[in-house]
Amino acid sequence: MTKSLYAGVAAIALTAGMAQADGHLMFPAGEGPFSWDEYNAWAESAPDLSGETVTIFGPWLSPEDEYLGNMIAYFEDATGADVTYTGSDGFEQQIVIDAEAGSPPNIAVFPQPGLAATLASQGLLTPLGDEAASWVDANYAAGSSWVDLGTYADADGADQFYGFFYNVNVKSLVWYVPENFEDAGYEVPETMEDLIALSEEMIANGDTPWCIGLGSGPATGWPATDWVEDIMLRTQTAADYDAWVSNELPFNDPKVIEAIETFGMFAKNDDMVAGGAGAVGSTDFRDSPAGLFTSPAQCFMHKQASFIPAFMPEDVVIGEDADFFYFPSFAEKDLGNPVLGGGTLMAVTDASDATFAFMEYLQQPISHEMMMAQSGFLTPHTGVNLDAYKDATLRGQGEILQNATTFRFDGSDLMPGAIGAGTFWTGMVDYVGGASAEDTANAIQDSWDAIK
Repeated sequence: MTKSLYAGVAAIALTAGMAQADGHLMFPAGEGPFSWDEYNAWAESAPDLSGETVTIFGPWLSPEDEYLGNMIAYFEDATGADVTYTGSDGFEQQIVIDAEAGSPPNIAVFPQPGLAATLASQGLLTPLGDEAASWVDANYAAGSSWVDLGTYADADGADQFYGFFYNVNVKSLVWYVPENFEDAGYEVPETMEDLIALSEEMIANGDTPWCIGLGSGPATGWPATDWVEDIMLRTQTAADYDAWVSNELPFNDPKVIEAIETFGMFAKNDDMVAGGAGAVGSTDFRDSPAGLFTSPAQCFMHKQASFIPAFMPEDVVIGEDADFFYFPSFAEKDLGNPVLGGGTLMAVTDASDATFAFMEYLQQPISHEMMMAQSGFLTPHTGVNLDAYKDATLRGQGEILQNATTFRFDGSDLMPGAIGAGTFWTGMVDYVGGASAEDTANAIQDSWDAIK
C-alpha cells in the first residue's frame, strides 16, 4: 500500500484477517441465515490468489470498518488473498490526490456518484464491464436504476459502467406511533391518495397529521428538499427527475412547481402541521419528531430518513413505540414504487486480477448478508436472505428496497453546491414562509443560470 493512502485525516487501517481476535471467521460455516450453498459453490471455483493483495480506501471508520473486515475475511479464506481496508474522514479529498498522483488503492468506496463520475471522466477509474452491468440489472431490485447510477462518461465521453453499489439508505419513510394509530382507528395508507385522505380525516377528527421542521443551522431548509424530491419521483417520470437534477428540465418548469405545491399542501396548511405553517421553517428537524410522543400527540406522522430514530426520545423502541411505512406513490400516476435515498459505491481505481475477483465476490449474497447481520447495512440485492437483517426495522427498510421499481439519489446532493446546498435550501424556507411556488422556483432557476 502506498504511503499516501495513510495521509487522510483520522485514517484507520484494517487487515480483514486480523478482525477476528481468535483467528476464526465471525460466523461459523453452515450456521445462521446466510447463503452458504451459493458461497461454497463460488469458493470452490474461486482462483488461488495466495500472495496477492487488494487495497480498499473509503469513508468508513469504526465500527463499520470492523464489520467490513468480518465480511472480507470470507473472501480471504476462499482465495488466500490479503485484503487491507483504510478508512478516512478525509476520503473525498485524499482519493483525488492519490488517483492523480498515480498511487490509488485498488478499490475506492465513494459516498455518492458525483466524485466517481468526475474521476471516471479523467480516466482514473477502470470500467467493470457490460457483464457486471447486466448482473446488477438482473439481480438488484430496480436494477436499471443502479446501472444508470453507476454509469459515467469515460475520458473519451463514452458511457461505461464503473460503480457497484454496496450499502444504501432509504429516505422515503413516514414515521408514526402504532399505538396512536390504533387508538384513533387509523390505518397505514397504501397509496398517496390514501395518505392525503388520511391526513384530511385526521384534521376532521381534530387531530394534527404532520410534524415538519426545516431548521438545521446553516443548512436550514434541507428537509424540504427531500419532500420535493420524493414528490417529483411520484408525480413525474424518472427521466424527468434526472433532467431536473441536471437542469435540463428547468427548476421553474410546471412539473417542478407542481411538486413544490404538493409539498405545500402539507407544509403550508395550518391545520395540517403541528404549530401551524409558521412553525415549519423555525422548528429544528431534530426536534420535529418529538410531537409524535407527547400526550396527547401533537402530530401523527413525520416524514424523514432512516436516521431519525437517533433524535427520538431515548426510551423509544423502534418497532414497538415507533414504526415507519413507505412514503407511498400515487396510484393514478402509475409510476411504480420509487425510492429516494443514497448509498456508497465500489469502483476500481487500480485494476488487478485479485481486485476483480473481489468485485465478483461482492455479487455473492453472503457478502451482503454478513453486513446485514452486523450493522445498519441495506441492500437492493434480491438474492439475499432478508432474515439476515439484524433487526425488524432494518428488514422492513430492506423490503422497501426490494419492492422498489425505481431508485434515485437525493437530487440536491447531485446538484451544484450553490443550488443543492444553497438556493434550493433557502428557497424552500422562503416558500413555507409565504412565497409562491412559482416565485420560489424562478429564484432558484435564476441562481442556476447565474453559475452556468
